[in-house]
Amino acid sequence: MRSGRGAGRGGRHRRADSTEVVVVTGATGGVGRAVARAFGARGSSVALLARGEYALEQAAEEVREAGGRALPLVVDVCDPEAVDAAAARTEAELGPIDVWVNAAFATVFAPVAEISPKELKRATEVTYFGFVHGTQAALRHMTPRDRGTIVQVGSALARRSVPLQAVYCGAKHAIQGFTESLRCELLHDRSGVRVTMVQMPGLNTPQFSWVLTRLPRHPRPVAPVYQPEVAAEAVLYAADHPGRREYWVGGSTVATLLGQKLAPGLLDRYLARTGYDGQQTDEPVDPSRPVNLYEPPDDTAPADYGAHGVFDDESHSRSLQFWLSRHRRPLALAAAVTTTAAAALADGARRRSRRGGAASPWWAGFTGRRPWM
Repeated sequence: MRSGRGAGRGGRHRRADSTEVVVVTGATGGVGRAVARAFGARGSSVALLARGEYALEQAAEEVREAGGRALPLVVDVCDPEAVDAAAARTEAELGPIDVWVNAAFATVFAPVAEISPKELKRATEVTYFGFVHGTQAALRHMTPRDRGTIVQVGSALARRSVPLQAVYCGAKHAIQGFTESLRCELLHDRSGVRVTMVQMPGLNTPQFSWVLTRLPRHPRPVAPVYQPEVAAEAVLYAADHPGRREYWVGGSTVATLLGQKLAPGLLDRYLARTGYDGQQTDEPVDPSRPVNLYEPPDDTAPADYGAHGVFDDESHSRSLQFWLSRHRRPLALAAAVTTTAAAALADGARRRSRRGGAASPWWAGFTGRRPWM
């Protein structure tokens, strides 16, 4: 029998008799790290998938300290057999998988002409095929049980590309198309498995300190920048409410996606003017910086980058837009009640005005009659 928090109205059906089991890819840094810790804080059993063994152990310890159970698994999401094996081990050691979060990615910051075919292939294998492999592994376990939720960590760049990030934008667009196709198939099959996508804004993650870049200056997220915990909150909410096909996080995401719908050509020109400087700091790139495209930079001590990048000073820890999105139903109800009450008051005022005022005879005040009654 299906029961538990999130059931109904597109909510996720959770098993009432056991601990929630979650798989998070890309769990050693950025959004994946924050998501794993957030699930741990609510007592979930979390399988953490990533390449860096040392950082995996540190991330697993954070999950345990937060109150959850952790299973760190060294996995390259490019390898479908390794991802399948990780899913099987998760079920054997933690139990049936309830939620699968795809967050792993790799990219290159460079103009298109300066990206080698090898780099393009590798980054696409991680970012796009990593999501595909994770999704397929989740489906193999969830579909027979007819329950489970897959959350794709997306980006505003899944719908609106920017210069210097063609590799990442292309992969995120592909994930968007893949996920929409899957959603249609699940609806056709009347499946109890749900899939949803969370479109993120610029985030303060460590990727900007280890991404392969050919820019002259240190890469940075497009402002305004949000902390990865904002993204984690959105992922957990989406996991609990997968009935919505996608969530938008941050006012900048909303503005970007609406701008793409209304005036894509104008947005092209705007990004051509601002996209280069807006994605670089004033500091030159350190030639000795690590690169994570082929090898994990956090495989041995003391290399653990954690969830946050180097932009803490300017990053927002809250998203008013996402709060409004989460509470849109009660806010809409409150607005409707307010509008109805205001209309009723206005109608009452008009009625009183018709009965009194100019409509009353001039002698009404002298006869004891009260025009307003």
